[in-house]
Amino acid sequence: VQLQASGGGLVQSGGSLRLSCVVSGFTSDYYAVTWFRHAPGTEREGVSSISSTGGSTFYADSVKGRFTISRDNANNILYLQMNFLEPEDTAVYYCQKGETRGQGTQVTVSS
Repeated sequence: VQLQASGGGLVQSGGSLRLSCVVSGFTSDYYAVTWFRHAPGTEREGVSSISSTGGSTFYADSVKGRFTISRDNANNILYLQMNFLEPEDTAVYYCQKGETRGQGTQVTVSS
């Protein structure tokens, strides 16, 4: 199983980005995925999770109302739409399924 995150970049405060996570090597659609982020000098933070069907989602308080998680099971892609970005959102973002963590994508928000 492999997970590959992409879509990061540099954006100004108040801007938006959409991250993608492509899951490969897994034949089942029934898996939950969590987006984490990790900024230097901070603890890793679970940002958002989505159930296998997309019917259940979780958001950390720090991103609630600004981020939206979704999934396209037909193409094994998960998304994290990030709006109203703040400098505090600067981190490496990566997706994880169970114990398998993919390579992250850097998000930098300038003030």
